[in-house]
Parts: sequence; C-alpha cells; structure tokens
Amino acid sequence: MSNPILGIAPLEFPWQTKDPFLVCVHHVDNYPQGNDRLGPAASLAGRNIGQDFAGKDGWRMYHGQAVPGFPQHPHRGFETVTFVREGYIDHSDSLGAVARFGRGDVQWLTAGAGIVHSEMFPLLEREKANRLELFQIWLNLPAKSKFAPPYFTMFWDSDMPRYRETDANGRHVEVTLLAGSLGGLQPPTPPPDSWAARADADVAIWSIKLEPDAAWTIPPARDAAVGRRLYFFSGQKVDIAGRIVAQPSAVDVASDKPVRVAALDSPVEILVLQGRPIAEPVAQYGPFVMNSRAELEQAFNDYRRTQFGGWPFRENEPVHPRDRGRFARHADGRVEEAPA
Repeated sequence: MSNPILGIAPLEFPWQTKDPFLVCVHHVDNYPQGNDRLGPAASLAGRNIGQDFAGKDGWRMYHGQAVPGFPQHPHRGFETVTFVREGYIDHSDSLGAVARFGRGDVQWLTAGAGIVHSEMFPLLEREKANRLELFQIWLNLPAKSKFAPPYFTMFWDSDMPRYRETDANGRHVEVTLLAGSLGGLQPPTPPPDSWAARADADVAIWSIKLEPDAAWTIPPARDAAVGRRLYFFSGQKVDIAGRIVAQPSAVDVASDKPVRVAALDSPVEILVLQGRPIAEPVAQYGPFVMNSRAELEQAFNDYRRTQFGGWPFRENEPVHPRDRGRFARHADGRVEEAPA
C-alpha cells in the first residue's frame, strides 16, 4: 500500500487549515483564581489590556478589560465550532441568545448573513486555578449560504458520541465525534445551512485520545477528493503511517486510505479536520468571509448600517452569575439546562 502521508508541517498559531476550513485556534490558558468580577485575581499591570495576546504568566486577557475573552464583535459568511475541553465560555449574541458552556460542550454558530456575539471566559473558581482549553474552528459557508439566517445551537458534553476501542495489546483509544459518523455512532445534526449538513461533503471533526503505546487505524473517507488533515498537538511523539513525528505538527494524509496512528512513550492527542472542499473564491478580512472584495465591502457597510440587529445587552462583555450552571437560552426564549 502506498504511503498515505502527503505532507507534514510544524503547527503555527493559529493552526493552518485547508478548504472547507478557514482557521483553527487552540487556546490554552492557565488562569489564576477568580476575583469578584470573574476576572483574574492578579495584577493586570504590564498587559496591553484590550489587546493582550502575549501569554504573560501563562495566560492572556485577549480583548477583555476585566474578564478574559472576546467582547462583542461581528461575523458574516462562515460558521464557528467551539469545543471547550476545560473551563467555561459565557456567550451572548445579537439574536438575544445567551449560554454558559464548557467541560466538553460544543457550540455551533452559523454567522450567515450576520451576527454579533461575545465570548467571555469567566473564572469561576475562587480558591484554585482556572485552566481553560478550547478549540475554535472556522468552517466556511458556500456562496449560496453566505446570507443564511444566523443559527445558534448547543451540543452538550453528554450529547457527544465517543467511539472507544481496545487494541490488540489492551491499550485504549477514544474518539469524540463533533461532526462525522464513525463506527455506527452519529454526532448531533449540524445547523441546516452548514457545509457539514451535506452528506456528500463528508465533514468530520474528531478528537482522538490514545493511551501510551495504543494504536488505531483511522478509516478512509468517502473518496480521494475529500481533504483530511491530522493535528498532532499533545504527546511526546506519534507514529503516523510509519512516520515518527516528534513535534506538534499538521499532517496531510490521503483521505481514501486507512491511516494507522500509534502513541509512543506517552498519551497522544490528535484533532482530525476532514471535508470536501467548497472550491470557491475566499475573500476574508477580519471577521467577515465572503467570495469577493465587493461582498466584503458590502459586509462592512451592512454592519455599519444595521449592526446586524444591534446589541441587546448593557455590557460589551457580559458574563453570567458565578453560581449559574451550564445552560443556553435561545432567541425564542427556550431555556436548556445542561445535563448533569
């Protein structure tokens, strides 16, 4: 069998992606204890508040003033898939939807014709550190869906199927399915206008955990036209199709071939992003992703004119009370409490 590896590159920040994905960011912040405002109980001196990406002391305020995170900002023309592995996000948007999610939850947000949202990272623990780890993946929309109605949904941790397998040596593998079926397991249905909602797009977002010395073979995708990239981001080294990779790397593999992965010396984690390319022009500027410069100019003009429905909250970076559990209140007023 021919080698399925097509290319290997060191991971950059943000992670480099390929069509239909636009960007993938892996946030890891070791925040200290929280204060009364749900921000860090630590001095902010020496930080470029409002634009703090330096990672001083192992954490960042990002665009937050008192609470880390991203105050209200607009999007148009694509989707965000946000997978919080540790810590919490407080979400608010111009639809009127709000949520607190984390600890394995996934938020899927179709910006479509335009939405404004905030993503704040409340530090709920007063007596111990508040570690945050999350992935945010930007998935493009095809031209026909660029102006779809905005759509907000939550996939709670308990909704996410996990494929588990024990290899011949008794070592364990676990794959969390954010999108794309595996082994008869099907994750929650993506938003209706998502590229991932099309069966022929064969979109998969899988988070793979391998115990030390565990091995597993990733099954082939639908056909060779589907792109597949493996992100080795945690562990000492991994064997991918016979190639030893010893630093965080993005590995392109042929999607129509099975690919064996094996953890060497330590646990290993890999994120898989897979999908058929949309194969349309991409024009991106900041928070807008369209097909042409003219459409980008229209996006800026529309946002200046309409504010994409306006911001219905008093604060630019709203957070929920410290004792509020994980929940979502949708634009229609429906409230979901996260399963215990």
